[in-house]
Amino acid sequence: MEVVILESKQEIAALAGDVIEELLAGKPNAVLGLATGSSPLALYDELVERHRAGRVSFARARAFMLDEYVGLAPDHPQRYRNVIEAEIASRVDFAPGAVSGPDGNAADLMAACRAYDEAIRGAGGIDVQILGVGADGHVAFNEPGSSLSSRTRPKTLTRQTVADNARFFGGDESAVPRHVVTQGLGTIMEARHLVLMALGRSKAEAVHQMVEGAVCALWPASVLQFHPHATVLLDAEAASRLQLATYYRQVYAGKPAWQGL
Repeated sequence: MEVVILESKQEIAALAGDVIEELLAGKPNAVLGLATGSSPLALYDELVERHRAGRVSFARARAFMLDEYVGLAPDHPQRYRNVIEAEIASRVDFAPGAVSGPDGNAADLMAACRAYDEAIRGAGGIDVQILGVGADGHVAFNEPGSSLSSRTRPKTLTRQTVADNARFFGGDESAVPRHVVTQGLGTIMEARHLVLMALGRSKAEAVHQMVEGAVCALWPASVLQFHPHATVLLDAEAASRLQLATYYRQVYAGKPAWQGL
């Protein structure tokens, strides 16, 4: 796991954008993993600007979403498929149908989840997966207590996650669905490169446990310690609980340019 501490979300977005731009330059038909939430928004804006400048094209790429609410109407603005469409898919040149998400309205959710895992495998697997982390350490909607080898499946949200997500529903917790479908931790860990972004002091404890704590289901993001190519991009506040923050800064400052992320 590589930990990079930067000064602003713009620097984080630029560095993550470099990863995507380099990937698509060398592999135009790459498969991306897209996350929702507030953490990747600056990255999506960065990618849109690079696309408009002619630096990056998604025309041959595919993308898979991490998760989806169960039971939201297809036209609901907070349905994650619509959020991804608004934040990134419609603003660049993805081909029609190139962005897929789990079906939160399927009659048979378990069958739909199995099919989603198979679709990712059928596409050749995810090259770069964008991630965020919740204040309680959840990744995607893998809440504390999730199996570290879990596959795409339905989950029930914790009260903390419902409260955190109420800001997207006008502050009304009662409007937040209690159930979701999510890629499992085992599914996520199959991506070839994980790029996790975390911003703000509210994420500091989760970041500390993820990077420096024991690998355990209580802090689901800690499973990233086992990934052979995980990059964690943090601002100073999100990194404020890291005991080895000075070391991480020294390592990145001395990193040879050829090594990349």
